Amino acid sequence: MVAKVANIADHNPQLRAMEQIFQAQKRAYAAHPMPSADERISLIKRLKTAILQHQDALVAAVNQDFGNRCASETLFAELISLLEAIKYYNKQIPRWMKPETRHVPFSLRPAQAKVIYQPLGLVGIIVPWNYPYYLALGPALAALAAGNRVMIKMSEYTPHAAEAMKKMLATIYNEDQVAVICGEADVGIAFTKLPFDHILFTGSTSVGRHVMAAAAQNLTPVTLELGGKSPCIVHESFPMLEAAERIAWGKCLNAGQTCVAPDYVFVPRHQMDEFVRTFKQVVSAWYPTLRDNPDFTSVINARQLKRLQSYLDDAKAKGARIEPINPANENFEGSGKLPITLVFDTTADMVIEQDEIFGPLFIIKPYDTLDQALHYINSHPRPLALYYFDFDHGRADYVITHTHSGGVGLNDTVSHVVVDDMPFGGVGPSGMGHYHGKEGFLTFSKAKGTFRKGKLNGAKLLFPPWNRRIHQILFKSLLK
Repeated sequence: MVAKVANIADHNPQLRAMEQIFQAQKRAYAAHPMPSADERISLIKRLKTAILQHQDALVAAVNQDFGNRCASETLFAELISLLEAIKYYNKQIPRWMKPETRHVPFSLRPAQAKVIYQPLGLVGIIVPWNYPYYLALGPALAALAAGNRVMIKMSEYTPHAAEAMKKMLATIYNEDQVAVICGEADVGIAFTKLPFDHILFTGSTSVGRHVMAAAAQNLTPVTLELGGKSPCIVHESFPMLEAAERIAWGKCLNAGQTCVAPDYVFVPRHQMDEFVRTFKQVVSAWYPTLRDNPDFTSVINARQLKRLQSYLDDAKAKGARIEPINPANENFEGSGKLPITLVFDTTADMVIEQDEIFGPLFIIKPYDTLDQALHYINSHPRPLALYYFDFDHGRADYVITHTHSGGVGLNDTVSHVVVDDMPFGGVGPSGMGHYHGKEGFLTFSKAKGTFRKGKLNGAKLLFPPWNRRIHQILFKSLLK
């Protein structure tokens, strides 16, 4: 990579430091552009040890950022998921790195064709605030497995988590291998303007557009992990308690602040009352109180809380019915929390119908036929996830093949994200590109085709002058 880094530092010491790290990683990559499988595995194994040693500090830091972040959610959804991914990548790296033999056409034989997978170089990862560890280190694992250097820009909304992770990674990596960048929006903007070899961004669709525009100035390829309005569909044959529990799990996790959390659910019209009653019972049993309950995560900050409340105010003013699930009838003012809130009778002109919710609000919709629900989903932007609840394999296959979404969960929500051996990524407004698993390795690798000729050169038969007898024989045999 020889492009000159733009002079972005000006008089800001954070920007100067970031540019210096970028240049140090460039030099380090140029000096060692193809680390071995053993070197990559060693780098990744260090991360397991660090996570286990720093887990208490990581949990405490993100809890401080949220005001209250359920410790078990941080352990399960972030740290344990990362430990499982580390095991998976270390097992697969040697196999993925092997050159692949490809077919050589008859007219070019004797020769060999192979594909080798070469590190791209420097990978920039832009991290959202909702899962700061998993959404930073998950893509970093894929980038390291592919042999790259990594710079991670953490969200300004989670400064304590950013500092905790920076401190942890500094114990196992030099900054010319993996670096954590902290700072406000100006640092993030400058980060996107660096001429990385690949940028992975996780966040909102609107910010994703800006990231892509900035990357385009350097022709930097991007992977965008965005969001959208992920739907659920409950078939009438599915046990209602099972549906309520499995959907509530995905909606309550991190108080709905998950890119693949259900935004709305389609329920058979004649089962609406049963579903709502059961869903409320499930949530109330899990969270009999909310305000001071450490199991129920807060909304990240006052800005996001105000945004969610504005959705409810707008929907109510336009005729929606609002039903918070608040079993202890608590007052949440000043708590930073918002209960799981059901929203009925929504219309297309409501903001809650237009924007990704990203919080504990949940739209309930009736449907009369499965095709009616699918038509609604297909007439809207393609979501990051779709969830269908039905034990009938034929109907499930029909839903999968008659909709577009980044991923599908059958009879479950959210969990598909942590299946390391499947690609994860959006489609259209919910994102572009994939990572996780082998697809992550491929995303951060250059698949380089190599063609090798030996001492015997069969192409001599094709040398000019043309229209010799041998040409006529070859053309006659090959033009079939």
